[in-house]
Amino acid sequence: MTDSMNVFDRLLVRRHRERAATNFAAHDFLFREVAERLADRLDDVTRKFPRTLDLGCHAGGTAQALRGRGGIETLVQCDLSTAMVRRAAANGGHATLVADEELLPFASESFDLVISNLSLHWVNDLPGCLLQIRHCLKHDGLFLAAMLGGDTLAELRQSLMEAELAETGGVGPRVSPFADLRDAGGLLQRAGFALPVADGDRVTASYPDVLALMRDLRGMGEANAVQARTTRPVNRAMIARTDEIYRRRFGDRDGRLPATFQIIYLTAWAPAAGQQRALTPGSARARLADALGTIEVSAGDKARPR
Repeated sequence: MTDSMNVFDRLLVRRHRERAATNFAAHDFLFREVAERLADRLDDVTRKFPRTLDLGCHAGGTAQALRGRGGIETLVQCDLSTAMVRRAAANGGHATLVADEELLPFASESFDLVISNLSLHWVNDLPGCLLQIRHCLKHDGLFLAAMLGGDTLAELRQSLMEAELAETGGVGPRVSPFADLRDAGGLLQRAGFALPVADGDRVTASYPDVLALMRDLRGMGEANAVQARTTRPVNRAMIARTDEIYRRRFGDRDGRLPATFQIIYLTAWAPAAGQQRALTPGSARARLADALGTIEVSAGDKARPR
C-alpha cells in the first residue's frame, strides 16, 4: 500500500471508536437500522452459513440483528477498537477479537459468510481489503456489506464549505470522502468475486441544529478522519454561519435540519465450481419482446421520422 492510498488516518479512526464506545448506544440508530436491512437481505438467501465473521462489529448490534437467522452456529466479531470489542463481548457472548480490516488475521477459507455493517468506508485500500475478505471465505461463501456512500452528509458538507469560505477565505476537508456507488460493483469484480451486486438507498435523520448533528457523528465514532483534514478548530462564529446556511438551504418547515446518509450495499460470492454465472451479452435464447407479448422495434426505426 503506497502513501497515496492513505486517505484516512487509521489511528484516528481507532481513537474515534474508542471514544464513542462508552455511550455508543445513545447514538447507534443508523447502525441498528442498517443491521436490520442487512439481516433482511440475508433472509432472502436459502443457504445456511454456520461460520460467520462480523467485520467491524462496533458494539455488537449486527449480531443482535442476526440472531436466529442464516443458520449461523459460530459468529466471530472483530473491530479495530478494543473498547468496541469489549462492548460487543459483553452484549453477545460470541467469539471476539481486535483486528484491522486492512490486515485480516484469518486463514484462507475460514468463513461461510462475511458481513460488515458501516465499517469499510474507513478503509484506505478497499480493493485489497475485499481481496482479503474473498480469501477468507469458503468456496461459494457470501460477502454482504453496507458502507457509507459519496452522497452522505451532502448538506453538512456544502454548508461547512460555504461557511468556512466566508469566515476564513479558504476551504479544507471537514467531512470525509466516501466511495461512489458506480465504482462499487467494479471493486467487487476486481477482487475476484462472483455475481457481484452493488445497490444503494438513503437514510435521512433530522436534527434541531448543526451542533446536535455534530455531536451525533462524534457519538457514532464517525467524525472526520481524513489525513489532510483541516486542523483549524471550528469556532462559534463558523458554527453559527454553518447553521444559518444549512437552515436556509436545507431546513424543513418545522425548522429542523435533514442529514442524508447514503448506504451502499455490496453482495457477492466467493467463486466456486458449478456456480451460477451471468450470461454473456447476446447469448439469450428467447426474445424479451416475445415474453412480454409486444412488438420489437429497432432503435433505428424509433428514430426514423414518420
